[in-house]
Amino acid sequence: MCAAKTNVLVIDDEVQIRRLLRITLEAAGMSVLEANAGRAGLEEVARCQPDVVVLDLGLPDMSGLDVLKQIREWSRVPVLILTVLAAESDKVAALDAGADDYLTKPFGSAELTARLRAILRRSSEESEPAVVRFGDIEVDLAARVVRRAGSEVRLTAKEYAMLRMLVVHRGKVVTHGQMLRELWGPKAEENTHYLRVHMTHIRQKLEAEPHKPRHLRTESGIGYRLVED
Repeated sequence: MCAAKTNVLVIDDEVQIRRLLRITLEAAGMSVLEANAGRAGLEEVARCQPDVVVLDLGLPDMSGLDVLKQIREWSRVPVLILTVLAAESDKVAALDAGADDYLTKPFGSAELTARLRAILRRSSEESEPAVVRFGDIEVDLAARVVRRAGSEVRLTAKEYAMLRMLVVHRGKVVTHGQMLRELWGPKAEENTHYLRVHMTHIRQKLEAEPHKPRHLRTESGIGYRLVED
């Protein structure tokens, strides 16, 4: 069951660590949810929308870094990395991927709870919803599934990545340069024809009138914008 009050999701495969964290966090007045693997943790983030996540980098089914990257595709939930990996390169990779803080094992209980309180104070925005709807389109960012009028729509990896960028930044213009840098790399910034081709395909799959798009709008010479109305 999802907790009704402020809660922490612990994603760690070590039973002893989860037990210690539960004792520590409950003593600090927090509720605790647990997941013992990466995919289970992703499901819990989407289902229960915890206030903060404590994430281990060494998980049995996928790396904690990949879990973090997937969370950041659709959620702003604060994430504290708690791991035995102490190398500077590991810390930099996690922070660059969107972690809010990084603490190594073994850890002090007082420091852990203080760090969690600090990142919760810094977190002023709510998490993005796991599912975004506009018109008859439903984009499940957690499951990476797109539906139109209830039926699943098959998008290529690049088509989905473009749509995801627009959904995450819905209502705002996403420039050609932003899309090209993120999806094709920094050397592709002049190749705007990539975007035109893929956007044409996306509109054909999602818009009722692809040549007069209601939701996936072109901002001439600048980029694209997702309009929800």
